[in-house]
Amino acid sequence: MKPTQLPVGAALEEAHMIIGIPTEIKQDEYRVAMLPVGVEELVSRKHQVLIQVGAGLGSGLTDDEYLSQGAELVTSAEEIYDRADLIVKVKEPLPPEWSMIREGQVVFTYFHFAADEELTRNMLANGSTCVAYETLQDGQGGLPLLTPMSEVAGRMSVQEGAKYLERPQMGRGILLGGVPGVAPANITIIGGGVVGANAAKIAAGFNANVGILDINMDRLRYLADVMPANVNVLFSDRHTIREQLARADLVIGAVLIPGAKAPCLVKPDDLRRMKPGSVIIDVAIDQGGCIATSRPTSHADPTFIVDEVVHYCVTNMPGAVGRTSTFALCNVTLPWVLEIANRGIEQATRELPPIASAINVSRGKVVNRAVANTFGLDYDGG
Repeated sequence: MKPTQLPVGAALEEAHMIIGIPTEIKQDEYRVAMLPVGVEELVSRKHQVLIQVGAGLGSGLTDDEYLSQGAELVTSAEEIYDRADLIVKVKEPLPPEWSMIREGQVVFTYFHFAADEELTRNMLANGSTCVAYETLQDGQGGLPLLTPMSEVAGRMSVQEGAKYLERPQMGRGILLGGVPGVAPANITIIGGGVVGANAAKIAAGFNANVGILDINMDRLRYLADVMPANVNVLFSDRHTIREQLARADLVIGAVLIPGAKAPCLVKPDDLRRMKPGSVIIDVAIDQGGCIATSRPTSHADPTFIVDEVVHYCVTNMPGAVGRTSTFALCNVTLPWVLEIANRGIEQATRELPPIASAINVSRGKVVNRAVANTFGLDYDGG
């Protein structure tokens, strides 16, 4: 189902809603949750949009651009949370924001609940409705609001891996593509989804030797058809993973189970098979990570070393390329913001299955089975 399949406002009683866009406060987060065109679209449908002063600056968007489209500029996040019916963000609410969120308020953002029990319990306690970008599923089973950031993160993973393989960054001193007479780097990508496929494309362009692992044979057949000759597709099992770790200069963790904690596929002892100075980029860290030795890091302090292996585990990788990421994200989120604003969350949930799939927590209840299972919480599927 396309979110704009029904003309917006057609056969719907146009509702007035106040939509709030606060400035992101996560460290080194430069994205913003709405473009000026989004303000224009919402205001033209008689909704009110509150934008926190400076919210778009990290993406090169000025306050005047929002003001010219009809937004109201607000100086404090407290006022936005106090007045708005619908909060649209990029990243999960952080502790200073938890107490601002009130019962019945709708928050539309990336939550990644399965990686953060404290966040989950606080959203349950405040009685809000949490609509998660990462679990909104379309009629074809795709994750359209996760896909563009997965594309960015997959491409960035190779870029960051190349940097941290340099010797001043404590890497092996390897150039990904090698030079005539010197072999290129070996790159192992665990997971053949959107992140993995985008990483493989970029790695192949560097002329590296690339292995991409997955457990879905249909996906592997597809990747074998579309990838260049220097990308080998491999079935993922414990033996293959260990073999790949021993030869890899760069390992990219790109595993996803929608809404659930990422499976741990590289155990602590496995690191001993890796070469000193090799690099791990754990893109799955938003969902808890797929490497046992991973822990969340930031762009300001992105790496740490375990058993002589460099770990890069930044939880908001796309935030570093804020302008690209903001436009890519808002292109896909705006139609759904419009649907929620025009219909209200209850009607949108009844009429649009993708919206229903995106709600993880609602008025004190967990309505996503994977999140409930992760923390042993009661699941309310009704």
